[in-house]
Amino acid sequence: MFPEAAATLFSQAVLVKALRRLSAHGGTGGLQARRHFTTTRCLTGKTHPVRKPKEKVDIPGLERVTFGERMHYMPGLAKPVNPHWERDYKDPRFYRTPPAQEMPLYKEKPCYVYNQRTNALEGVLQALWLTKTKLISGLPPHLLSLVENPANQIPNQDERVQNAIKHARFWDTTENRPNKSKYSNTLLSNLLHVCATLQSSHPAMGRRLFADKYSLAASWQRGEDLLQIKGQNGLLHTCMDPLPEVSGKQEVADTEDHALKSFYPVSPTIDLQKINLYKEVNSSGFRDGYPYPHAHTLYFLDGVDTRCKLRPDQFRAKMVMFAFGNALARAKTLYGPQPQRLLEHPITVQAVGSNGRVFHFLVFQLNTTDLSGDDGIKNQVWLDEDADLYEFAKVRPLIKKKQVKVPAGLTGYKPETFSKFLALYLHGAV
Repeated sequence: MFPEAAATLFSQAVLVKALRRLSAHGGTGGLQARRHFTTTRCLTGKTHPVRKPKEKVDIPGLERVTFGERMHYMPGLAKPVNPHWERDYKDPRFYRTPPAQEMPLYKEKPCYVYNQRTNALEGVLQALWLTKTKLISGLPPHLLSLVENPANQIPNQDERVQNAIKHARFWDTTENRPNKSKYSNTLLSNLLHVCATLQSSHPAMGRRLFADKYSLAASWQRGEDLLQIKGQNGLLHTCMDPLPEVSGKQEVADTEDHALKSFYPVSPTIDLQKINLYKEVNSSGFRDGYPYPHAHTLYFLDGVDTRCKLRPDQFRAKMVMFAFGNALARAKTLYGPQPQRLLEHPITVQAVGSNGRVFHFLVFQLNTTDLSGDDGIKNQVWLDEDADLYEFAKVRPLIKKKQVKVPAGLTGYKPETFSKFLALYLHGAV
């Protein structure tokens, strides 16, 4: 037993001594193992470690001897440090962005930007504080009463709306489950086409036009913070004539007693983009002299942008913010960018949001552009949320335990949801 143990210990000592020699001479001990999935193990099993750059030591009063004057490399002499060469022409391949502090648009005071992909943490509550707005549940009653008049109803209305839904969900695709972004866009186009059939009896509808992919920009002061809203918000229905006021002067005056809800300790500017390079711009996205300058209704589609998925509350906050932005941009165009005042004629903008099945309806009225403080007159918004147009649209029936839970086809159609859609479309034309 003892001779075998001694032999084992001797072999281990020899192996350790050999490994130490290899590591001292740059052998396998100084190598690092890496995993490579594109080449064989024999080629890339071991690689040399990356060399650390040497620190350059500059001694004041002592100049280094370089080979700069010799114009070629000389062993033992230091490498010269040449000054930065700037071209006398512009070459985009070698362009270097200057520091932000040296740009002409740089400002010490930051600006908080809300765009079409902003995911506000507090949702609608945060949007109400940013826009100094009072929330009213449900749509105004006099708007809903527009569709009760038989003259404002579409012949075979329910049948045509159901056919529009079937076209978007069943007839416009060959897939078992169509893409959400496709059928939601098709459904919105079909519903707008159904509403446009009333143009013969309502000539004012001919004074409208759709605009897509326009850029909005609006700036305002809220407390000590400068805010901006920018981006492309979706499909806009513009018109030659502005929408009438939803609430009267007495209702507007009553908003002075309304207290905005706080969400302390969360900051009101949370999730907004903070920038120092900006310019205070107020633009509705159209040039001066555009024949359809007034925003009528904004149409939002949820789930179309695959890189930005918003929850329902954040989606409704986006509707509030962009409806406010369009109204504010129009107010700055009419009354000037600087004065903060109570508007003699409030500006009304509507919004409709949908994911292809669930609809959200919104009416925003801008009463004032004085948004710095929490006191005074507030803006108003009417919000009707989570209205289902139908319950199920199945290409194949849903069967569980040999029982049909949901039949194939369209089920659970709710005509009152389309009535709200039609009421907002008729607003301003009746």
